[in-house]
Order: sequence, then C-alpha cells, then structure tokens
Amino acid sequence: MNRIVLTIGALMITASVSAATMKQAADTAQRRLSDTTRVRTYQSREVEVTAVRNEEDLLEVPLAITVVRPMVLQTQRGYGIDGALALVPGVIGQSRSGGIDTRIQIRGFGARGAGQRSNAGTSRGIRVYTDGIPETEPDGRTSFDLINTVHASSIEVIRSNASTLWGNASGGIVSVSTVPTERSAFVDIGSSIGSYGLLRQTLLANSPLGSGQIYASVANTSFDGWRQQSQGSQLLGTIGIVTRPSPSTNVRLFITAAQNQFEIPGPLTVSQFLSDPTQAQGDTLIYSPSYVQRNERRDNSLVRIGTTMDHEFSSTTGMSAMAFVQTKTLARSERNTWRDFNRYHIGGNVVAHTSQQLGTEVMNKVLAGADFQLQDGAVLFYNLDPTTQGRGTTLRQNKREGASNAGVFLQDELMFGELSIVAGLRYDAVTYTNQDFINPLADTSVVFSRAIPKLAVNYRIDEAMSIYGSIGGGIEVPAGNETDPPAFIGATSPTRAINPLLDPIISTTYEIGIKGSAAQTLTFDAAVYMIDIANDIAPYNSGAFFTTVGASRRIGAELGASAQLYGGLSVAASGSLMSTKFIEYVIDSGYISQNLQGRTMSYAGNEQSGIPRASATVRLRYDVPNHDGWFAEVESRTISSYFADDANTITVDGWTVLSAAAGIRLGIIQDHLALNVMGRADNLLNASYMASAWINPDVTRGGTPFIEPGLPRNFMVTMSLRYTP
Repeated sequence: MNRIVLTIGALMITASVSAATMKQAADTAQRRLSDTTRVRTYQSREVEVTAVRNEEDLLEVPLAITVVRPMVLQTQRGYGIDGALALVPGVIGQSRSGGIDTRIQIRGFGARGAGQRSNAGTSRGIRVYTDGIPETEPDGRTSFDLINTVHASSIEVIRSNASTLWGNASGGIVSVSTVPTERSAFVDIGSSIGSYGLLRQTLLANSPLGSGQIYASVANTSFDGWRQQSQGSQLLGTIGIVTRPSPSTNVRLFITAAQNQFEIPGPLTVSQFLSDPTQAQGDTLIYSPSYVQRNERRDNSLVRIGTTMDHEFSSTTGMSAMAFVQTKTLARSERNTWRDFNRYHIGGNVVAHTSQQLGTEVMNKVLAGADFQLQDGAVLFYNLDPTTQGRGTTLRQNKREGASNAGVFLQDELMFGELSIVAGLRYDAVTYTNQDFINPLADTSVVFSRAIPKLAVNYRIDEAMSIYGSIGGGIEVPAGNETDPPAFIGATSPTRAINPLLDPIISTTYEIGIKGSAAQTLTFDAAVYMIDIANDIAPYNSGAFFTTVGASRRIGAELGASAQLYGGLSVAASGSLMSTKFIEYVIDSGYISQNLQGRTMSYAGNEQSGIPRASATVRLRYDVPNHDGWFAEVESRTISSYFADDANTITVDGWTVLSAAAGIRLGIIQDHLALNVMGRADNLLNASYMASAWINPDVTRGGTPFIEPGLPRNFMVTMSLRYTP
C-alpha cells in the first residue's frame, strides 16, 4: 500500500509541475468545446445526465433524477456521503458514528442495512458508481472506501427504480464524478481542522493533456471520534487521465487506492443513550465480549484500475465500454472472531446506442448492453486474541465466498415530436458460490435470476418543463452476509451453505412526475409513486439470520426545488412523505427451534421498519455580489420518527438539526494565486438525537440496544491555496 501511496504522490507532483509548464496548452484547450466532462450542472435549461447509460437531456428522461451541484458539495464536512445527499428528495443519509460509516436509503431501499449481522461500512439496495465504475459488489452491497466526496465534481442520483438499466439492487442510483469540470491547469492544496480531532490534508492538481486532461486527487482524513471506540482515518487517492485519441473517441483511465480504518462503538439502549451518548457498547450483559472488549473495527485496503471508453461511429450510432480490476484486503474484529478477507473484484460492460429518423416528427432510439461483475476470494476466521484484540492462533473457518452478476438489457424509445414512449427489458442472473474447507456443506452454489420490464411515457411541455409516468420492475437478491443458514429450519438441521429461506426481493414501481424550470430563477422536481414489494428480507430471531417475508407497499411523494430570490440570495429545499405497510407478514417460530413449530404471528398492517415517514431539508444561501467565493448559508434538516422493528414496538425519535457555513475567497496574486477559507458548524443547537438505528435489534439480558447517537455541535475550518499558472 505504501508503494501505491508513493506512486500517487509522485504522479501528483508530475501533474503539478505539468500545470505550471503547460499554460499555453491550457489556453488552447479552453477555447475548444469541452466534451470530456460528461455531467453538467444547472447552468442552463438543458442539463445532460449520464446515469441513464447514455448522455441525455434531463427533461427527456422519464425518471426522477437529481443533480447535486458543485456549490453544495464544496461546503460539506466531507467525511461520509450523507451530507452531500441532504438536498436530494427521497434520500435518507444517516451517519452511524460521525465518520465514513453511513447508511443510505432511497425510497426505503437500503433501510435494512444495519444490525448485528449487517456489515458496518456498507449499504445495500442501491447502486453506487464512481466515474462509471461500480462501487457496488455483485451481491448488492456497497462499501464507501473509494467514494470521494471531498473532490467530487458532481453527483447524479436516480431516485426511481432503475433496475432495467442497472440490474440487481437498483432501488436507486448514486453516480459520482471526480473529473474536474475545469480544463485549465491548477493546483489546489488544502487543510481542514475540526471538532473531535478531525484533520484533513488535501491536494487536487489538474493539467491539460492534448485535447484531454490529467488530474490527481488525494484526501488524508483522521478523526478521533466523539464516542468511545469511534476513531477513524481514510487515505484516498485518485489519478485520472482523460484522452481523445480521435475526435469521435473519448478514453478515461482511473487509478484509485484507499486505506480506510474505523472503529465501531456499537448501539446503545435507551437508558444508555439518555445517560451518556458518548459511550460505546461496553456492557457485557448485552454483548459478551462487548464492543469495547473486542475493539470491534475495520481495516480495509483497496486498489482499483478502471477504464471507460466512448466512441461515436456516426452522428446517430455509438457505443461505450467499461472494465476494471480491483483487489481488496479487509481485516476486522467482529462478533468475537478475527476475520481476514482477500478478494478480487473484476467487471465490465458494453453499451451500444443508435437512433433512426422515421419521419418528420418521429424518431426511434435503441439502447442495448451487457454487464458483468465477479468477486471471489478467501475468508479466514480466527479466534480473537484476548490481549491484543487482534488475530488469534486458532483457525476456526476457512471459506471461499464468490458472487457474480451477469445481465443484458434492451431499451427502445419512440419519439413523436415532444412525446416519447420508452419500453425496456432486462435479464439478470446473480450466482453465489460458497465453499467451507473445514466443514464442507452441500449446496455450495445458488443462482437468483429474473427478467425485469419497464414502460414509461415522457412529454416535453416546452423547452423548460416535462411530465412523465412509468411502470417498472425491480430485483434485489439477498446480500452475501444474509445467505448464512439459520441454526434451525423447522425440524431440519443445517446441512446447506446457503440459507434456503431467502428469495430475491421483487418490486414494481408506479410513478408520475413533473420537472423543469421557470422564469430562469426556479428549478423543480416533483414525483408521486407507489411501490409493491414481494419477498422483503428481514433480520430474524434478534438478527441471528435473515428470512423472506410476504409483501409490502410504499406510497410516497417528493419535491425538490431551488430558486434565485434576489441579489445573491437563493433557497433550495427538498421534502419527502412516505407511507409504508406490510401486506403479508407471518412470523414462524419453527425457524428458530424445533420445539416452537406451529407458533406463528402476523405483522400484516404494520409499518416497515427503518423508513422515516417524512424528511425535509431547507438551505438558505447568500452569495455576495461582485465577490466570487464569498458566501454564507444556513441549513435545517429534519427526519421524522420511525419504527426500528417489524413488530412496531420500538420507536426511533425524529430530529431536526441546524447547520451553517460561510466562506471567502481572497486574491493574493491576481489571476494566479487565491486563498479560500470556509467555516462550517453542524448541529448548532447541540441537539441530542438518534442519528441511526439497528433494524430488528437484538434482545439481550441487558436490554435492547438499537440507538446510534448523532454528532453533537461540531465545527470545521478549511483553508486552501489555489494556484493557476
């Protein structure tokens, strides 16, 4: 890993030197039309998005999509992705300990990703991409190790079910771009200091490279933590090269590496939360050994090389392709065992598009493609050394855990003037392969497969507004850690390597929406939807294993808007309302013990756990006229109460927190050197709140721990020097 860091540092220095020596090339490149950065922001009525697998006008896409603007990204704390998504309606981001460990859900998808048997530092149910390369693994889990929000240039969020385009676990899509939007040469060096030992050093360097560009990004963050057992650090670096071998071909290469470490304080009971929310879970009556005793933590090292290519054969036909290879070395203390994971993750895709003019007002567009991902490797479980809380000397398990995801899709869009009709179909197959080399079990391989249809209509009211409606299917297979078999299956002892109680989650989303802008000062996006879901997956028996439950329904409405009021004053807001209900849900105690067969209970009519009924964010900002980079903003974020368990007996309290930020830009050497200073304060009123919660939490002798407290009042100051030759 040290060699990788040194390599990134050397290349950054090279990029910095190049920036100072290639100004003439920069001036030439700036006069050309930039088409290497494919995601644009709300600078005009026409906003191009690429998370739909082909560059297309936002108003012509029959999906609910939000583009997070750079001005929003640049004012965030940057340790965790939750703050960057706060203004996206329908999205809930919950920081679990104030660091990188974040839960993300979109319209309820991803809500179950917390608990004793849900890996910390990961999310599920949604797919996340960085520069077109998947962060999401084949089984649908996403780790946040390689996601750069400090130097992200834009984020696109598809809130609609996007399974026909992206496949498994596409309840929503988060697509991050790290390519600087500026083509000119520059070097930006920054440092941040904040509450609870938050320290960050950053470097971003960019230089023109022919008709493309080369850039390097490094962010080194450390955090002492505000709770006991919540320290963390992350070193993340990216080198990106954008080239144009020909006027019709765009090739991008990305080398990304990270070393990420964080401790896990564990959940608290209500009494623990009220008495001292800064404590970690150290009660041996609740967990033995406790989180503190076993020093539960993660230590992840990852390296990835990925490339994307776009080529236009003609003005109507083109293709794109992506390929990547990644290594992962993961070490963790978890549930009284030391676990070593050595994995490789590879994949790629190819997408072709073509359009034909069928008449004066009729056009047909076809999009077709295929995706493939494979992750495999060894997992070694050791005893936990009681002295060092590290790897012991006794090998308990020696397993292989592999997963692959293969899918093909076809989408046809028929356009009649301002009206378009979109029909799509996708087929996905997700395969799990598990082998235990110490205690071999049967059924070491299982395949989950499904065809997913979609039908949508979009009508362009005028150049600045459109309405749409869609019906689409979705699939989410059980994640790898959910496939462990239960201790009992009725009267049958466990003889299988993969949990036979699980089926893929199948969903159907019905949606209508309107989006656009008005009077050059207002942009808006509103949608209402209903989602019918079969085979919900739930933690069972206090999280001992997972099982599939009957059916549920979600009905919701979302609104996002931003407006330029007058002068430099602007406001942005988002709000979401959702009603959830289990339609069919029968608890069968025979899954727990042979002695409990025949005992059942119905949860039909209960609300789904983990999903707030309402959320809202409002941000008021003032940009000082004629002073570029001078601003002040205040933000209010609210999440309503919700249930932490399917029985609806444990309530997670709602909360509201206030934040503020301000910044100035000072020119030191005109047009060449500038100092940027930003201050940020979160939770201004120092509210004590339940930031996140475990779903269907364990019931122990010492109580029911489920609360992950939110950060108290905290501050951060960032200073950066930007040099432009």
